[in-house]
Amino acid sequence: MSLPKRVVLVGPMGAGKSTIGRLLAKELGYQFMDSDRIIEERCGANIPWIFDVEGEDGFRQRETAMLRELAEQDQAVLATGGGAIMRPENREVLKQDAVVIYLRTSIEQQVERTRKDRNRPLLQNEDPEAVLRKLFSIRDPLYTGLADIVMQTDRKSPRLVVRQLVNRLNPKTPRHKRKVHKEGRHHV
Repeated sequence: MSLPKRVVLVGPMGAGKSTIGRLLAKELGYQFMDSDRIIEERCGANIPWIFDVEGEDGFRQRETAMLRELAEQDQAVLATGGGAIMRPENREVLKQDAVVIYLRTSIEQQVERTRKDRNRPLLQNEDPEAVLRKLFSIRDPLYTGLADIVMQTDRKSPRLVVRQLVNRLNPKTPRHKRKVHKEGRHHV
């Protein structure tokens, strides 16, 4: 099996990037890296604190620096923060020598998966669902445009998603078993 140097997972909060990323890395024999967790470890503070002290722009600057560093790693699965794709320079870094996978999920699934998570500063308001809808409308075209593979994660177990991704990443998968979007992106 000929695998890419790096697999990058993009998508909204609650899509399963960290959970699926860990399982996928194990399946591929790659290291797993979560850009948000590494930023927190290095700063000694969680993301909401960084947002409070430095603002979103300060956090995004840290994120860009971290993504540049992590993009140097081979045989790695990288889970990115939901907003990492907002900066054009991040999109350029993420796609270099990598297969980019968009883990796509519905707003309803995002609400369900994030409703009790206090570590999501953009959702700490009176109407998190409205925030998720607005973010989706802005970010979905960017995720889709960047992705080599778009994987729907709604109502799928993480292990099933990983099995499907391994099949897509393995070039020996028979072509007739792949659904190909008209622009050549694989959709599942």
